[in-house]
Amino acid sequence: MEVVVGLPITLGGQESHAARDVRAYASRLGDRVAPVPIVFSDERMSTAVATRRLSDRGVRGKRRRAVVDQAAAVEILQSWLDAHRRRTDA
Repeated sequence: MEVVVGLPITLGGQESHAARDVRAYASRLGDRVAPVPIVFSDERMSTAVATRRLSDRGVRGKRRRAVVDQAAAVEILQSWLDAHRRRTDA
């Protein structure tokens, strides 16, 4: 078992200024969930992908804005799961 935390990475591949706050939060979270490890997942483009998927499903306006962060979290976790599966299959 692991806790997956989205890490803000710029399109250029560098950690964004918000990454420092995320790492500090993850450190505090790690203290509470130990010995379960905290792992980071690149969250680049997760909001854009989530917004597009919601739009494709006909979710618009206020309703989309209300759930886009949740949908982005799903994208982050799915991306991590896919990468983890590729590593274990290799």
